Amino acid sequence: MKILTIVGARPQFIKAAPVSRVIHSTPDLAEVMVHTGQHFDAEMSDVFFQELDIPAPAYHLGINGGGHGEMTGRMLAGLEPIMQSEQPDVVLVYGDTNSTLAGALAAAKLHFPVAHVEAGLRSFNRRMPEEINRVIADHLSTWLFCPTRAAIENLAKEGVSRSVYHVGDVMFDATLHIRDLARRRSRILDELQLKDGAYALATVHRAENTDEPARLREVVNWLQERANDRPVILPLHPRTRICAEANKIDFEGLLVCKPVGYLDMARLLYGAVAVYTDSGGVQKEAYFYRKPCVTLREETEWVETIACGWNRLWRHEEYEDRREIAEYGEGRAAQKIVDILLLG
Repeated sequence: MKILTIVGARPQFIKAAPVSRVIHSTPDLAEVMVHTGQHFDAEMSDVFFQELDIPAPAYHLGINGGGHGEMTGRMLAGLEPIMQSEQPDVVLVYGDTNSTLAGALAAAKLHFPVAHVEAGLRSFNRRMPEEINRVIADHLSTWLFCPTRAAIENLAKEGVSRSVYHVGDVMFDATLHIRDLARRRSRILDELQLKDGAYALATVHRAENTDEPARLREVVNWLQERANDRPVILPLHPRTRICAEANKIDFEGLLVCKPVGYLDMARLLYGAVAVYTDSGGVQKEAYFYRKPCVTLREETEWVETIACGWNRLWRHEEYEDRREIAEYGEGRAAQKIVDILLLG
């Protein structure tokens, strides 16, 4: 069986790593990885392949920048000849980026079956481009691998119930693989002169926060208020930096650094006392490290993190009563995905 894996952004590299390891350790399976280039900075791309021990992509399209339609269209044009040449048995896509949408569309139009990892998530906010991407990818997919039972329920409400599987969360697999290694190898706390338990970690990159200057200013002001209590470290996403520079938004009072690799991010999560983020992935990672999280958005697709008291929306002051989340599995999501694909 030949699996064509399409990735393009930081969260997808993390999600693909455990699945790729299982594929490469399984007889009669072959993986061809395509990197669309959506995240192109070395700090947002190359370092993740190195640290996660993912084989270098067989194809790198180098497509980034431009509007959503332009980017997705260029990806479609780049992916179609690769799929026609490789003739995969499965096209594997992850998450909710433009790379996910382009991969699912290209495969469906060429009649290659699509497997969507992290299917069924819904924020119910159609202003988010990620919401559009994930809905379309789900409705084009042959296999839908859900991290939670809520995701399965979302799909059922949309009339999707065939070949839907609750496998757990591949990002939990990735966390189990990396957390001890990060504590041994990362030097990020020394570089930033931080100590465990004495800082909060923030990330900001979603279009809803970075495309509107007034909104970004509001988020930054909120983080600056938190920094009155303890240092707030902010690895600065390129999109956020560009918007801030163009609109003269300063980060005074925050400890800003360049984007960090997966090892350093894992180490920062391990040592933080709180996490402030608009990233879906970091919300879950905060839980994996048992850190309270505040989501810098008006909603989240990871509703169980709210219900179980580990997360809250930034305009809500209180957490629910805290309890463990069983939905994400026991760290074998990648193996379950590969086993199901092998059954055809």
